[in-house]
Amino acid sequence: MPELPEVETVRRGLASVMEGERLAKVELHRADLRWPFPEDFARRLTGQTVAGLGRRAKYLLVDLLSGDVLVMHLGMSGSFRVFRDAYEEAPGRYHHERSKHAAHDHVVFHLSNGAIIAFNDPRRFGFMKLVARSELEDQPFIKALGPEPLGNAFDAAALASACAGKKTSLKAALSDQRVVAGLGNIYVCESLNRARLSPKRKASTIAARSGAPNERAVALVDAIGAVLQDAIEVGGSSLRDHRRTDGELGLFQHSFRVYDREGEPCPTPGCTGTVRRIVQSARSTFYCPVCQK
Repeated sequence: MPELPEVETVRRGLASVMEGERLAKVELHRADLRWPFPEDFARRLTGQTVAGLGRRAKYLLVDLLSGDVLVMHLGMSGSFRVFRDAYEEAPGRYHHERSKHAAHDHVVFHLSNGAIIAFNDPRRFGFMKLVARSELEDQPFIKALGPEPLGNAFDAAALASACAGKKTSLKAALSDQRVVAGLGNIYVCESLNRARLSPKRKASTIAARSGAPNERAVALVDAIGAVLQDAIEVGGSSLRDHRRTDGELGLFQHSFRVYDREGEPCPTPGCTGTVRRIVQSARSTFYCPVCQK
């Protein structure tokens, strides 16, 4: 499933063509994705002007001048493509350079500037929902989210406070969207390696008994920020389905230090360890047992 860097990459690509433009036409090619589309979804969007493109964790937020927000989630396989040349339309279908995947282009947005945006989702775990901006923070999938890892509210004190007293592993705590929003398996593994902390370590050990942060919390917050920024700069990671809005792949997978690097030497300078794979909460964890303590 796409994590924060992939979603942020998509947000930036969509913002460059959508902000300030009117949704001239909206096509639905099926009645549902993960859930049914809202009633009169296409009609309610048609004619609306996009005020801005935001992101909360792994959710894309399209602010409309009407006061509504179009909330979009990529799910496991969702992607957006921006076409600056009009489709060649025909009854019941349309053609473009990804024609072999056309059956999975479930939503198509036609913009007033002539651009066309297609949402492609073979597995249909993504979703789109219209919410009043005033009600957005009360939505269950938004309300439970922790702080943004690149935001001002996320620092060593906040992370230590969230982990204080937790008996779960540090890997599990960082994967909990209530602790910090937007992280997933890849970037948790990478961040823990940079911070030289074991994924098996108890989450509570990054905080003093008072809940104050210790040096581990400081190192971890710094590592999370650095990993995410590095990944965003190269368009995220493309392992299976992630594509940027121009169709290109993200490149961060070529910079993985430990993720999917089982059996390879640890890249930490001076470390003689070998990357190991273990299973935590039914997910693969990659780490170095020598330098990550």
